[in-house]
Amino acid sequence: MTKTLNSWRSAFSIYCRRPVLSMIFLGFSAGLPFSLVSSTLSAWLADEHVSLSVIGYFSLVGAAYSVKVLWAPVVDRLPLPLLHALFGKRRSWMLFAQFGIGLGLLGMSCLNPVTQLHQLAWLAIWVAFCSATQDVAIDAYRIEIVAPEFQGAMAAMYVFGYRLSLLVAGAGVFYIAEYQTWQMAYQAMAVAMLVGVLATLLIAEPKIKVGIRTLQFEAKIESALGLGRSSNLMFRILRWFSDAVVSPFAEFFQRNGKAGSMILALIAVYKISDIAMGVMANPFYLELGFSKKDIADVTKVFGFFMTIIGTSLGGVLVVRFGIMRPLLFGAIIVAATNLLFAALAKVEPDMRLLAGVISADNLSGGIATAAFIAYLSSLTNSAYTATQYALFSSLMTLPAKLIGSFSGEVVANYGYYTFFNYSALIGLPAVALVVLLMRTVSDDDETVQ
Repeated sequence: MTKTLNSWRSAFSIYCRRPVLSMIFLGFSAGLPFSLVSSTLSAWLADEHVSLSVIGYFSLVGAAYSVKVLWAPVVDRLPLPLLHALFGKRRSWMLFAQFGIGLGLLGMSCLNPVTQLHQLAWLAIWVAFCSATQDVAIDAYRIEIVAPEFQGAMAAMYVFGYRLSLLVAGAGVFYIAEYQTWQMAYQAMAVAMLVGVLATLLIAEPKIKVGIRTLQFEAKIESALGLGRSSNLMFRILRWFSDAVVSPFAEFFQRNGKAGSMILALIAVYKISDIAMGVMANPFYLELGFSKKDIADVTKVFGFFMTIIGTSLGGVLVVRFGIMRPLLFGAIIVAATNLLFAALAKVEPDMRLLAGVISADNLSGGIATAAFIAYLSSLTNSAYTATQYALFSSLMTLPAKLIGSFSGEVVANYGYYTFFNYSALIGLPAVALVVLLMRTVSDDDETVQ
């Protein structure tokens, strides 16, 4: 019994490690610009009486986050002049992105949306690009700085910082805009980016060396593509493209063999149940008769704390039991909590029941998120961390968003009770794929030494 208690105490002590604590501030830096070029920006435009059609087009700015895999190879392979020598590969790209975000927000704060809408749009695109670049660099840093079994804890602290920044960039900006101006609010957010800059200056650069096997593998790919060793500029560019873009994807399948396709399938379906349900959550609460204040109180207060508790617990479970078992547990409970919403659709509206169901949903979602991020992190090769993780993060949201787009049709035709049962059922493929993949994981991978 004493040994078990010591093991749990040791698992929780992971949150005292400096790299883990640093993720709070890096998560804050990552989350801050996201709202400022999406929901908060939409509110600013609406307040300035910009047409709804134009506001709708502004949502395309967020596409940068979905296609960041296109320039992740550059972040992986291209050293930034001067900054690389001073700060290293990961920190130099983080600093470049953070200063880019800060300057972009400062530029936005100097514009009038009514008379300078085009300039505002271009600056919003620039901020989104820099923000997505920062995400790529932070993800690579997070994976490289600690061992895979600590990735759940890193994810928990990252989510905590990210959620805090959403409050600052959401409610905080609204308060400033209410009593001052939107321009002043965006200036304050530009200054808030210094949190990320200071954190980046204080953290250590990961020490990663490209192994001889990786160099041999890249040479083999170059040879297969007929690129040779010519010093011709075109051949040098093509060899760089082969090493930075082709090799990361080829290496993933070469390393994982037949399981590679199964792993990608799991990445594509793991979040489907959660995202599909989330699309219709707020309309469901309103149809039950809850006021907007009730929904805000429960989802923001209970939702925030239960998500943080869930991700923290998920991080501990990964340290204590390895990655695959918490991953399976997360897939099961995320699907199962959708059945609670189905039950809620059949009973009389009650605030206590609503709080309980939302608490269970956010707790399970937090556990699943921590385990899933730890799993994705364990799949990368240190030579291609940014590129491979960017691929995984794009793949994990795109299919889920496509499935989620049909959620309204299901509700309209069959009702909420059937919809929530359906959203639970579409979580079963993820459970099945985790079980199948667990058979390929050795005992050494399952147990943290």
